[in-house]
Amino acid sequence: MSQPEPRPAQPQVSHRGRSNAPVATSNAEGEDSPEFEPFNALSPRGFPPLTEYLDIWDVNMLSRPDEMNKQEHHTDLFSSSLLIVRRGQEFQIRITFDRAYNPSKDQFLVEFVIGTSPQVSKGTYMPVFPDPDRQGQWRGRVVDSIDNIVTVGITPAPDCIVGKFRMYVAVLTPYGIRRTRRDPKKDLYILFNPWVSDDTVFLDNEEERGEYILNESGIVYHGEANDISARPWNFGQFEYGILDACLYVMDKAVMPITNRGDPIKVARKASAALNSRDDEGVLVGNWSGDYTYGVAPTSWTGSVEILLTYASSQQPVCYAQCWVYAAVFNTFLRCLGIPARVVTNFYSAHDNDGNLKTDIILNDEGKVDRARTKDSIWNYHCWNECYMSRPDLPTGFGGWQAVDATPQETSDGLYRCGPASVHAIKHGEICYPFDAPFVFAEVNSDVVFYERNKNGSMQVVKVNRSHVGRKILTKAIGRDEPVEITSLYKFQEGTDEERTVTEKADGYGVTRQKDTSAQADVHLELLAQEVSVGDDFQLTLEFKNNSGNRHTVNAYVNGYVVYYTGVTSDEVKSKTLKVTVEPWQSQRVAVDVRSKDYLNKLVEQASLHFIVNGRVDDGSQIVSAMRVITLHAPKLTIKVTGVPRVSEEMFVTVEFTNPFQFNLDNVFLRVEGPGLMAPKSKHYSLISSKSPLTWTEAFTPRRPGRSKLMVTLDCAALRQVYGQVDVDIKP
Repeated sequence: MSQPEPRPAQPQVSHRGRSNAPVATSNAEGEDSPEFEPFNALSPRGFPPLTEYLDIWDVNMLSRPDEMNKQEHHTDLFSSSLLIVRRGQEFQIRITFDRAYNPSKDQFLVEFVIGTSPQVSKGTYMPVFPDPDRQGQWRGRVVDSIDNIVTVGITPAPDCIVGKFRMYVAVLTPYGIRRTRRDPKKDLYILFNPWVSDDTVFLDNEEERGEYILNESGIVYHGEANDISARPWNFGQFEYGILDACLYVMDKAVMPITNRGDPIKVARKASAALNSRDDEGVLVGNWSGDYTYGVAPTSWTGSVEILLTYASSQQPVCYAQCWVYAAVFNTFLRCLGIPARVVTNFYSAHDNDGNLKTDIILNDEGKVDRARTKDSIWNYHCWNECYMSRPDLPTGFGGWQAVDATPQETSDGLYRCGPASVHAIKHGEICYPFDAPFVFAEVNSDVVFYERNKNGSMQVVKVNRSHVGRKILTKAIGRDEPVEITSLYKFQEGTDEERTVTEKADGYGVTRQKDTSAQADVHLELLAQEVSVGDDFQLTLEFKNNSGNRHTVNAYVNGYVVYYTGVTSDEVKSKTLKVTVEPWQSQRVAVDVRSKDYLNKLVEQASLHFIVNGRVDDGSQIVSAMRVITLHAPKLTIKVTGVPRVSEEMFVTVEFTNPFQFNLDNVFLRVEGPGLMAPKSKHYSLISSKSPLTWTEAFTPRRPGRSKLMVTLDCAALRQVYGQVDVDIKP
C-alpha cells in the first residue's frame, strides 16, 4: 500500500500580540522557582536574618518501591527512583526541619509546578497547605509530627494534569517565601487513577485493572477468523525511560499542558501522535514489503525499543503496521494510567467512500474483475479500546472507547481516529464524536457483488451482510486466551435490534445496500484445514441444496496471493467447475493447490484469498463465498536455563531449523521480556536450507514475579515467526 509523503512541518508563529505568554506545551521545560521570593522587593536595608523561622533540611519523597506511596498507588513496578503516584489519592512526603514544627506560629506549604508560566487557574501551579482552613483543589494535611520531622499527606485533584511535576517545600515568613532549591530527584509523576471513583478513567473491577493497567505482556491476535494466530507482545509500560518517552510523545505533538488531565483529549491527541503522517509522530507506516531503511513490522517484539528510540532520536521510527500501532498505543495508555486493550477485527472493511459497501466487480462470466475492484477488506485490523467516562456525551456512552493510531483516513484534518464510544457504535448512535461512522463501517459494511455487463452497466447480484466484522477478539483477563467481544460492537445479523440500528445509521447518512438479489437455493461454503508455508493442500467447496429441485452450478474459483490488507498481488489459481446438487443434498468438490503455484509469489504474512462465484442453472441466482487461508510459519524453540532468582545470571536459547528447500537471507532475531531483559537483537546473513540455528543470550532478572520472554525471527522470505516462554523469578 503506497503512502503519501508526510505533510511538511508547520512554521512556528510567535504568540506576541495574542497572549502574554506562549501556551505551555512541554512537560520537559520550565523555569526554577527562586529560593527566596520577597513580598516587597523594595527593602532598602535588606532583610533581617530568618533564623527564627523554619528552615528545611531534607525532603524524603518516600519513593522506594517497597514504601507505602508506590505500593498503595500501584506504581511499584515502574523502573524509576522518582515518586510516581496517581491522582485523586493521598500520598505522603516526609520533611525534616531545623527544629520542631509549631503549627500555631509556623506556616509552610508544598508547591507543585508543571510546564512554563505556571498559574493556579490553569492547574499548572498548585500550592498545598497542610492547614485545614486553607485547602484548595489539592488537599493537604499533617499526618504525623515527631520532633523536627513532619509527614505531610497530599491528595491531588482527581482531574488534575497528568505529567511530571517539580516539587518545592516553602516556608512563609513576614518578608517573603523561603523554599527549597530545585532538585530533579524530588520531581514526581502524577498519573490517571482507575482505582479512584472520582477519576474519569475509574474502572470498578480489580481483575480488569490488573489486566488493563498492570499487565506488561499481552497477545495480539491476527490471521483469519477461522484460523486465529496469537502473537506475544511486550508492552513494557514500566520499563526504564518509557514513562518519560510517553510524556515526550505529547510534548512532540505540542499538546497543551492544560489538556493533559482529560483522557478524552489525551487519547485523541495520541491517536495522531503515534503515527508520523502529520506531526513527526512515533511510527512510520509501511505496507510495501520493502523495509531496507528500518525494522520490518513483523520483527518487533515489543514497544520498549520503539518508544526509547523515538525519545532519544526525536525522529519517527521505521516501520509499523496496524498491530504495531495498536500495541505501542496500548503501552502509552497503560503507562499513563488509562485502562486499555488491543482488539482485532477479522475482516475489517476499509473503503474510501465513507459508505457501508465494499464493492466486488464481476465480469459477465462471473469472474472477479481485478482491474475494477478497488475496495479492500483487511484480513484483520487491530485498534485499541480505552476505558473512560464520556461527560461530553449523553449518559450511557462511557466505558470502552475505540481509538486507532493506524493512519487510514483523516479526522478533522489529521490522521487519527477516536475515541468513539463502543456503546454508540453498537446502537447506531454514530452522530457522536469522535469518528464513530468510520468504526461503524469497519464492522458493519456489506460486501456487494456487482455484475458488469458488456454494455458497461452494473447490476447488484449478491449482498453478503455477515462477512465484514466476522469476529472481534481481545485477550482474556488473566489468561493468554482470546475472548470474543463482537457483541459489544454489533447485534446479531437479522435480529430486530440489528434492523433498528440500521435504520438509525441510515438517518445519520450511513446507508447500507438494499439487497434486491434473488435468494439462491444453493448455499456455498469454503473449507480448508490448517496449512503451513510450503504445503500442498486442498480447498473444499461444499454446495448445499436447500430446495426440492435439482440444481447445477457453474462456478469460477479464483485464488490470489494477498497482503493482510486485502490488496491482491498475484493470481495462483483459476478454475471452472460444473457441479450438480440433488434436492436437499450436499456436494463437496476439492480443488488442489500446489506449493509450486504460490510459494515464489508469496508476500509477507503469507495469505491466500479465494473467491468462488457461481450461477445456478444459468439463471438469476448467484452463489458466492470467500475464504482467506493464512499459511502458518515454522515455530521457534525457546529454552531458559539458570537459577530463576533476582540478580542471578540466566540464559535464553533460541533454536530454529530452516525447513525449506531454499536459503533464508538477512535474518534478524529479537528477544526481550518485561523485568527480565532489555531488547536484544542478532543478525544472520544466511540460514541454509535444512540448517539449524542456535542463539544464546545472557540476562539478569531485575525483579521477582512471573514474566515472559518474547522472541521473533524475521526475514523477507519468512514473516510472523515468533514464540514466548514463561519465566517465574524468585526474590
